[in-house]
Amino acid sequence: MARRTLRVCSEPGCPEYTQQGRCPDHQREADLHRGSAHQRGYGARHRNRFRRGVLDAQPLCVLCRAAPATEADHWPRSRRELIAAGLDADDPQYGRGLCKPCHSRETAEHQPGGWANQQ
Repeated sequence: MARRTLRVCSEPGCPEYTQQGRCPDHQREADLHRGSAHQRGYGARHRNRFRRGVLDAQPLCVLCRAAPATEADHWPRSRRELIAAGLDADDPQYGRGLCKPCHSRETAEHQPGGWANQQ
C-alpha cells in the first residue's frame, strides 16, 4: 500500500494536516463559496449545446492531436470574458476540444487559482 504524505492545510493559519490541499472543513467552506456547477453556468444548456457542439466538431485534442477530446474549453476568451462582452458563452464557436491533461495544463497556466480567483 502506498503511503501518502500529509501536509498542512493550504488555508492560511490552519494547522490541520491533510492529504490534499485543504482540510475537510476548509474544503467544505470553499465548495459552498464556489457554488455548484449549475450555479456557475455549467448546467444542461451548457452540456447539451456548448460541450456537445465543441466535441462533435473537434473529436481530437487540438493541442496534442494524440488523444480524444474529452473537455470543451472556452477559447480564446474565457467563459467570464464572453459573458462580460454580452456574448453567448454556450455557443460552440467559442470553444475548442481538449484532452484532460491538455485542459488541466491550459487551465493551470491561464487561470491560476481557478475561476473563483478571477475577479
